[in-house]
Amino acid sequence: MKTRAIFSVLTLFSLVLAGGMIVSGQDSATHDQKSAHKVHRADDAERTEGQKRFEQNCGRCHHAPESLSPRVTPTVLMHMRVRANLTAEDQRLILKFMAR
Repeated sequence: MKTRAIFSVLTLFSLVLAGGMIVSGQDSATHDQKSAHKVHRADDAERTEGQKRFEQNCGRCHHAPESLSPRVTPTVLMHMRVRANLTAEDQRLILKFMAR
């Protein structure tokens, strides 16, 4: 009789624990989706700002390249940062824009 009571308590405990894990996982998935959406909006805003800064700083001499290797883009921007007197923030945002 005592063994049955212990087994019942353990079974009940494991069911409660498993149910909590399932609910916790659902909350986590919802939170991850919301976070991903916020990040996506922030990236879009940074790309837009990067486009503005490209037009202000680089657009006087250059058109936005349609394709530039992701390996080469940071190097090009580093060189142009010195020549065009870009700030680190300008460089970061322009890179976001050019990386599309």
